[in-house]
Amino acid sequence: MSKMSLDRILQSQGFGTRKWCRELIADGEVAVGGEVITDYRAGFETAGLSFTIFDETWDYREHVYIALNKPANFECSRKPSHHPGVLTLLPEQFTWRDVQPVGRLDHDTTGLLLMSDDGAFIHAQSSPRRHVPKLYTATTHAPVTDALVQQLLGGVQLHDEPAPLAAVSCKKLDEHRIEIVLEQGKYHQVKRMLAAAGNHCEALQRTMIGRLSLDGLGLEEGEWTFLEADQLALLVPD
Repeated sequence: MSKMSLDRILQSQGFGTRKWCRELIADGEVAVGGEVITDYRAGFETAGLSFTIFDETWDYREHVYIALNKPANFECSRKPSHHPGVLTLLPEQFTWRDVQPVGRLDHDTTGLLLMSDDGAFIHAQSSPRRHVPKLYTATTHAPVTDALVQQLLGGVQLHDEPAPLAAVSCKKLDEHRIEIVLEQGKYHQVKRMLAAAGNHCEALQRTMIGRLSLDGLGLEEGEWTFLEADQLALLVPD
């Protein structure tokens, strides 16, 4: 991090074009350290910088790392086609920052979704080589049986996959709910594995990525939070 002019700082944080940011500053909408700044050329060290815009305080972040508790009927796409995009659940400046979902959840799948504007982070978290476990809770149409659990643990053959895919762990929660941990992250994997095992997925929620849990974050559906360094460390495989 380094010293930057205030208009560049606001632009980098997603508050609009340089021209718009300069207008906000000139209109007295921006304060640093409790002092309203009207000169867009004023320079500030970005490390540890907090500023207020429209009476809301923001910390400067070179990159943002976000956890969202995704509700149903939102698409993990910047150009959604049939449902609203998950970016509509975040403040508008994240769109300007080019924040993107890390991987995808189906529009009807709920739960923990990571988002960021850090391309290296997105690539690393999306890579199948990392073997980051992801925990899902699935509601099934037919009752959960011991045979179903054993099939998922032993591996089921999916169409267009060269070899059977197996769950890292799997356990029955109740008659129609199953908890399953996967590492591969294939397209519609939980739903397809359940179908291949002779059942059908009625509802699906992702509750954990690595050791980062939705319960630990305390997010209600539709809520989001910044992830700090200690939470990001939970995403690194053991």
